[in-house]
Amino acid sequence: DGYVSDENRKLDWSVPDEAVFDKHLERIQQGSTEILGRTTYQMMQYWENYDPDAGTAAEAEFAEKWRTIDKIVVSNTMDDTDRNADRDRLVRSLSINDVKGIVNEADGQVEIFGPSTAAESIRAGLVEVFEFFIVPVVLGAGLRALPDGVRLDLRLTDRTVFENGVIHARYERAA
Repeated sequence: DGYVSDENRKLDWSVPDEAVFDKHLERIQQGSTEILGRTTYQMMQYWENYDPDAGTAAEAEFAEKWRTIDKIVVSNTMDDTDRNADRDRLVRSLSINDVKGIVNEADGQVEIFGPSTAAESIRAGLVEVFEFFIVPVVLGAGLRALPDGVRLDLRLTDRTVFENGVIHARYERAA
């Protein structure tokens, strides 16, 4: 129904099974830089401290890749002591020019992780690829995946339907 978290900002309804997790691993292998907000950054700290002997080989590979990705954390409530790694950069705000600079300086693909953090870049037309994991759950309220006031024509470039009913859909902006 278009929400990425429920009204309590919880995501526990979206825990991926092994096949869906493998798609996340495939996706993250393409990236070099993540731009994310405080909540997402704190949630992803799990992977910074992940014990490779605790789970699957795919989880260990994901954690290893996550640790190597440059992260720009957008937060006006965090301070430098809240960062987990020296390569993680904290910024108080993120302008469109800042995003363009990050993209130009990156060694590879840049992902904006989180709808609040991505909203202005989406509105400005900077986001070229949208990847959605559609989970067969109706939340009815919460944090919306896409910002209001945006109209984009998209072209489906890839889709996967998983046994558990989850759909991964990849769209590019239409020319």
